[in-house]
Amino acid sequence: MALIVQKFGGTSVGTVERIEQVAEKVKKFREGGDDIVVVVSAMSGETNRLIDLAKQISEQPVPRELDVMVSTGEQVTIALLAMALIKRGVPAVSYTGNQVRILTDSAHTKARILQIDGQRIQRDIKAGRVVVVAGFQGVDEKGNITTLGRGGSDTTGVALAAALKADECQIYTDVDGVYTTDPRVVAKAQRLDKITFEEMLEMASLGSKVLQIRAVEFAGKYSVPLRVLHSFQEGPGTLITLDEEESMEQPIISGIAFNRDEAKLTIRGVPDTPGVAFKILGPISAANVEVDMIVQNVAHDNTTDFTFTVHRNDYNNALQVLQGIAAEMGAREVIGDTDIAKVSIVGVGMRSHAGVASRMFEALAKENINIQMISTSEIKVSVVIEEKYLELAVRALHTAFELDAPAGNTAE
Repeated sequence: MALIVQKFGGTSVGTVERIEQVAEKVKKFREGGDDIVVVVSAMSGETNRLIDLAKQISEQPVPRELDVMVSTGEQVTIALLAMALIKRGVPAVSYTGNQVRILTDSAHTKARILQIDGQRIQRDIKAGRVVVVAGFQGVDEKGNITTLGRGGSDTTGVALAAALKADECQIYTDVDGVYTTDPRVVAKAQRLDKITFEEMLEMASLGSKVLQIRAVEFAGKYSVPLRVLHSFQEGPGTLITLDEEESMEQPIISGIAFNRDEAKLTIRGVPDTPGVAFKILGPISAANVEVDMIVQNVAHDNTTDFTFTVHRNDYNNALQVLQGIAAEMGAREVIGDTDIAKVSIVGVGMRSHAGVASRMFEALAKENINIQMISTSEIKVSVVIEEKYLELAVRALHTAFELDAPAGNTAE
């Protein structure tokens, strides 16, 4: 008998009919002899509806009160699912984050989980009940309701699995697993049977939206086996695990990630003196802008050109700050570009294979795609290219690294 924590997102519980379907699925697992804890999100669209209501009162709602309000979305879902299970003869009980005592810090709207008291849940499991827990929410030391930010239900699921020492945490979503790349861009993308936490973290941080980064970090830290499955289709999904299986069959690259939300800024002709990077990036950081990739080129006249990328939403803010820095430092000019994208290859197999980066560059060169910036780590290589070449680049790399599915076995 295994203890499994199952998490269902907003689209999986978006209607009463879908909640009934989830109840059927949970009942089947229960009949198979497993102990089940279910974590659910609010019904799809409900959190946005509640936020819109709050904004009708105040354009910037008080974070504490906003948390009180948006946490009610999950409360509706847990009660409905518990009712649906009881109707099917499955003993069930629902709990809010407060009732389970998911203790968080006090950072309203983006709280972090500090501790979970699993005793109440353990008692219910021993009594033969399915426990249904509200995702996305907790309580701070003073008893204030807190929420964990977008995608926080994934984190709740993983944190509960860690606290209860569950055998597996299953994340049910609208895709049937983690793919070698987005099947909407590459029809020959394949579902991965297995991927390491390290690879999944890179994929998530580089633009793959299947799992929330914090949930993957949590699972890796506490060694919680994580499986991504489709809510309403049968299948093995993708297992995310610590194991790096040594195998002759193991691909060098597990996946191709990409991100369209990038913008590039360059400050030209800055005097090349010690501390120049800090003088540029210090004010950018102070403006709460996160910098991704950085390239610095020093010219013969002792000046430097300094280029970095930011999220496209931060572009205008960063540009304004950079223009102020340029005036102070006597730089020649500031230029920006929002028509760029980042493409990355990810795989733990890179550690034991030389020449991976050159193979990537060769594949892009064959398509006449110019590389503007390069960033590498032990298990990834990222490049910045013109956005109009993004899909061509992803397809070319997918083929070059032999990730294409065999004929007749492509993603739906």
